Amino acid sequence: MMRTSMEKSYVMSIRFGLALAAILTTAAITSIANTSGGIVKNAYGQSDYWYVGKGLQPNTYYTYKIQTDVDNGQPFLMTIYFKEFNSAGQYWIAPAYVVNYKGEVITGTLNLSDLDLSVLGTSKVPDNMQPYLSAYTSSIHWLASFVPKPGQSLSSAYWGKIASIGGSPISPGGSAKVTVPAGTFDTKVITYHKGVDNNIWINPNLPFPVKAQTFADVTSGNPPIQYAFDLQATGQGQPTIPKSQLIIPKPPLTIQTARGTYYIQLLWDPQTISVGKATNFGVIFQDNSKNIQAGVSYSFKVTDSSGKVLSDVHDQNAQDGTGKQSGITFTKAGPANVLVSIDAVQGQPTGEFVENANFDVVVVA
Repeated sequence: MMRTSMEKSYVMSIRFGLALAAILTTAAITSIANTSGGIVKNAYGQSDYWYVGKGLQPNTYYTYKIQTDVDNGQPFLMTIYFKEFNSAGQYWIAPAYVVNYKGEVITGTLNLSDLDLSVLGTSKVPDNMQPYLSAYTSSIHWLASFVPKPGQSLSSAYWGKIASIGGSPISPGGSAKVTVPAGTFDTKVITYHKGVDNNIWINPNLPFPVKAQTFADVTSGNPPIQYAFDLQATGQGQPTIPKSQLIIPKPPLTIQTARGTYYIQLLWDPQTISVGKATNFGVIFQDNSKNIQAGVSYSFKVTDSSGKVLSDVHDQNAQDGTGKQSGITFTKAGPANVLVSIDAVQGQPTGEFVENANFDVVVVA
């Protein structure tokens, strides 16, 4: 059927209007992407964007030395082997190995979310690995709450703020070259300030930070470490599963009390604690500036590898900031524990606050 000239004109007007609308819509989307930072441009077009998990490849591993409040602040080693990626479930299958301060080796298989490498509930791990997974979450994984995939710019002025503290925001700062056991890396320093500076060093090509040193939020005293870590090794292929080994600590050992108010140092003689041989222990008390703290009343408790208490004394005096406990004999080999508690300083009881340090030592046969 032939259209009249009026009908043809009407159809052409509709087609022109639709074409113009499409052009304007495309232009508007392009304008938004260019003027507002652009979802596509920011997420995929800027090389300085970083998130926890960036650059991960199958068949690679990363080993970290991590220190948190786990094991009374004693560091441990954690190796995560990113064996393969499960495309259907969108997660990484990652066997993990922990070597704790006692030399014990704990193994499990983690399922890590592709979004931010958080530990999924489908992971297959033993119960004794759980504390170390919590330490993973609060250390090398900690920034994921601020930079999950697709991440934020390393040149941004602001990444976010911790709700529980009133310090400065978390933000990228200057650049730094840092050396850790795994090598020397060019990094961007992520920092925030709460009483003291807290720093996390990021290399844009690595999935986890290279190094960190952060401190707990305390109202008084010198803040203790909240978490610290550094990259020990990285490579391709399945890493060798560590062998269990008993690590024998050497004196002196120094631990800061939980509130950060005091340092307690433990010494012993002879340096190798042996079954059947008397060991003499020495204790030095310091304030949070590591000056000798005089006028200390303390308790001293020693427990052997079977849980048997070998010594438990109270109201010991360290008037000059030093104390001594002599002639303690162990009858069993293996890990042992020395608990030193500050009961009062200059006649003032510590009250409801616990000021103590747990020292883990090893007795040899």
